[in-house]
Amino acid sequence: MTAIAASGGQVMFIPKDGNSYFYESFNCQQAVTDGYGGIQFTVSGPAGGSFALELQSTDNCANGNATYRSSYNIIGNLTGQLQTVNVPLDGFDNDPNYDAIVGLVWSGFSQNGIQWSIGNITFVCGTVASSPPSTTSVSTRSTIPPTTVPTTSPPATTSPAGKCSNLLIDDWESQSRLTFLGYNAMNQASSDDGTMASIVVSGHRVMLTPKDTDSYFYSEFGCLNVNTTYGGIAFRIRAARGTTFDVTMGYTTSCGANSSDPKTVTLTSAQLKWNFDGIERLYWFPFSVFKGIDTTKLYMIYFSNFNAPVIFGPMSFYCGSTASEYVVPATPPGSPAITRSAVSEPAPDAKGFVIDNFANQDTNALGEWHGIDEDGMTVTFGNNRMTISANDSDASWDTQLSSKCADLSAYAGAYLHIAYSGSNKFTVSLQQHNAQCNESMQPFPETWDSLEAARYASASDIYMPLSHFNVNLTRLVPSKLASGRLVFACTRPDSFAFAIDDGDPQLAPRVMEIVKQADIPVTFFTVGLPLLDPSSGLADIYKEMASRGHQIALHSYTHPKMEGLPDTASIDWEYNNDIGATKQVFGASNRAVHLNYFRPPFGTEGARMRQRLAANLDDPNPYIIQWSVDVEDWLWAMTDTPGKQLDAFKRDVAKGGNLVVMHYLYNSTVELLPEFIKVAKATGKRLMRVDQCLEDPRAPPLS
Repeated sequence: MTAIAASGGQVMFIPKDGNSYFYESFNCQQAVTDGYGGIQFTVSGPAGGSFALELQSTDNCANGNATYRSSYNIIGNLTGQLQTVNVPLDGFDNDPNYDAIVGLVWSGFSQNGIQWSIGNITFVCGTVASSPPSTTSVSTRSTIPPTTVPTTSPPATTSPAGKCSNLLIDDWESQSRLTFLGYNAMNQASSDDGTMASIVVSGHRVMLTPKDTDSYFYSEFGCLNVNTTYGGIAFRIRAARGTTFDVTMGYTTSCGANSSDPKTVTLTSAQLKWNFDGIERLYWFPFSVFKGIDTTKLYMIYFSNFNAPVIFGPMSFYCGSTASEYVVPATPPGSPAITRSAVSEPAPDAKGFVIDNFANQDTNALGEWHGIDEDGMTVTFGNNRMTISANDSDASWDTQLSSKCADLSAYAGAYLHIAYSGSNKFTVSLQQHNAQCNESMQPFPETWDSLEAARYASASDIYMPLSHFNVNLTRLVPSKLASGRLVFACTRPDSFAFAIDDGDPQLAPRVMEIVKQADIPVTFFTVGLPLLDPSSGLADIYKEMASRGHQIALHSYTHPKMEGLPDTASIDWEYNNDIGATKQVFGASNRAVHLNYFRPPFGTEGARMRQRLAANLDDPNPYIIQWSVDVEDWLWAMTDTPGKQLDAFKRDVAKGGNLVVMHYLYNSTVELLPEFIKVAKATGKRLMRVDQCLEDPRAPPLS
C-alpha cells in the first residue's frame, strides 16, 4: 500500500499497484456449525469499481498446523459511497471448508492511487442475501445450466467414445510457470506482457486484474490441428455482473519454419452470449462461431478489452460437439519424509537463558543486534512482544547470539523455546559462524540448519531441541526430518568453483565458448521447464556442456521461491517435474547429471523445501548450494555501470569466497565472465566443478 490509516471503525488505504492487499487473520471459525451464513463489511471505493475477496480455510479447526487454501469471490459495481456488502458463504469458488475459516484478504483493486476503505467486518447469522447483486450465492455445480452460444455452422466432428479426452491448455498449476517463465501447461508461451495490474494463480484458478482496457492475456498452442477431434474450448469463469471482454482465436495458413503471418477472428463476450453474475460457471464456445478460422492450424487464444477483473478455471479443448471441462486430477501423496533416529541426550550442563524479550527495538536480551534482514517485512513492538507481517518468503528476522562466536555445546540437551500466537508457518534457523569467527571473511555465515516451526508447535509454544541427534524425541517433539546440507563454500583446500544458474538461451553458446577457451569445468544449475521447450535449444546446449565434462544440477522446474509455495504438494510438484524433465533430456543414468545438487531460486531456503528435497530424492543429505561470491548481476547488469559486477566479484574473492553465483541473463555479465575467471585463477586456487570442490566421492577425479 502507498498509505494506510485507521479511524472510526474503518481502515483507509491507497493501493500502490496490483500486488496491494489488506488481510484479516483470526482464530479458526466453524462458521456453518455456529450458524453463520455470510460475511458482512462496509467498503468505499470508486463508482463502478471492483475487487477480489479471498477466503482462507483449512481442513479442520482441530489441526492448527494445516496449510490454508484460497477461495475467491469478485465484488463489483461499487456505488462510489460507503456501502455495506453481504457475501453469502456459498459464494466462493474452489470449494472452501466453511467450518474452518482462518482469514480474509481483499486484493485486486480495480483502481490504484486513490483511497479505499474497509470496516465493520463480521460473520452474519442465518441466510444472507448478497449485496451488491454481483455476489449472489453459487448454485450446486452439478445443476449449473449450460451456457449457450450462437452456432452458424455444423458442429465439430464427434470423436468415438473412449478415444478422446480434454486437451489441457492451462490448469493454472504454478504461479512461476505462468508469470516468471511465461509458459502454459502445453509448454507454450502465455503472458500478459506486463499489461495487467496483477495475475494471481491459486487453487487451479488464475485471477486477472486489468490496469485498463488495453490490458490483455494470451495462451499459445504451437500450431495445432484440432479439426477432427476437438470441437471448441471450455473453462470456468467467475466475474462480476456487467463484466465484458473480447476473445480472439488466432490461426496461421501454414505451420513450421515457413508459417505465414498469423490471422485472427475476435468476438466479444456479449456476442458469445456470456453473462456473468459473480458465480463461477462453465463457459465454452465451439470453433464454428469464429467464422473463417482454420482449425487445422490454431496457434493462440487471446483475451482483451477487459472492463473488470476475472477468474478463469482450467482451460481445455473439449472433444467433439459436446462441451466438457477438464477436471484437475487428485494430487498423489508425496514421498514420505526421511526421519532421523531419536537417541537419548543428557540434561544440559548449563541453566537456560533468555535470548530475546523484545523489550528494545534495536537489541535483544543479550545486548546483541536483532532486526530485519530483507525488505518485505513489517515489525511492531509492544509489551515484550514482536508482531511480524511478511509478504515475501525471502524476508527474515535475525537475533544475534554473539558478535563473534557463541559456544552452545553446554546446551546440547536443551530446547529452544519460542512463545507465539498467530501463524506458525515459518522456519527457525540456527546459523553457524565460519572457522575464523570473522564476519568480514567469506562465507559468513558458514551454514545453518532450518526447522519447520509448525511441526514443533502447540497452540502457544514452540519447543525445538538444539541437537536432534542426541535428544530423545519420542515423547515431546517430532522426529528430526532430514533436510540436506546447506553449502556456501568449497571444502577442498585451494579450490574454486563457478556455479552458473539459468539465463538467456541466445547467450548460452557464448558461455560455452568462454569456459572452453578457459579450459575449466563448471557446474550449471538448470531450470527444468525450459529444457522441454524445443524452441529454446537449451536441451542441446546443456547436453553438449555435459559431454564436455561440466556438471548439470537442479534449479527447480519453474523458478519459484520454493519455501514461499503454499503447501508441500506445490513444492513436490516443482521437484518431481524438475527431476522428470532432467531425466527426460539427459537420461536417467547420465553421470554428468547430479540430481542431489540443488540451488534454490533466489537463494530462498527454508525447512519445508529442504525436507521435501530430501524426501523426493530419497536422500537424507542432498546438497543445497548457495554461494560465497556474488557477481550481483541482478543489481548491476542492466545499469549504466555494469562493471560493478567485476567489483563485486573481486570484493567477495578478497574475503575468501570460493563458490560463485551468476547468471547468463545479460550480455554484460557474459562478457565479464573471462575477467571473473582471470581473477579466480590469480588466487592460485584450482578451478573445478561444485561436486569436486565439495570432495563428493561420487564426483569425477580431478584431471
